[in-house]
Amino acid sequence: MKFALITAILLSSIGVAHAASADKGQALVEKANCASCHGAGLNTPILPAYPKLAGQYSDYLYYALKAYKVGNGNAQYGRNNAVMGSQVQTFTDADMHDIAAYIATLPGNFVVKK
Repeated sequence: MKFALITAILLSSIGVAHAASADKGQALVEKANCASCHGAGLNTPILPAYPKLAGQYSDYLYYALKAYKVGNGNAQYGRNNAVMGSQVQTFTDADMHDIAAYIATLPGNFVVKK
């Protein structure tokens, strides 16, 4: 019984080493000048091909950033975009979690039609 309890506690703590900080994420977004492409509030892209980021789920944003960092190195996981690939290379995993946490707090204007 003790073994099962210890195993459950250890498994539940995997990946919890970094608590994302929206404040740190905001500073990183401003430093990287993400608004230059994704627009004011990261919700008004300058071109229709650029996505609206505000209001997206933080885990989706994190994995998208991670995929841009991997790039073509992994055909099943990576995303190929020269601009985004170069933007994320300097970010650590913790930075990407912080960025995702911040962007998820921004008010988005996604509409679900029923």
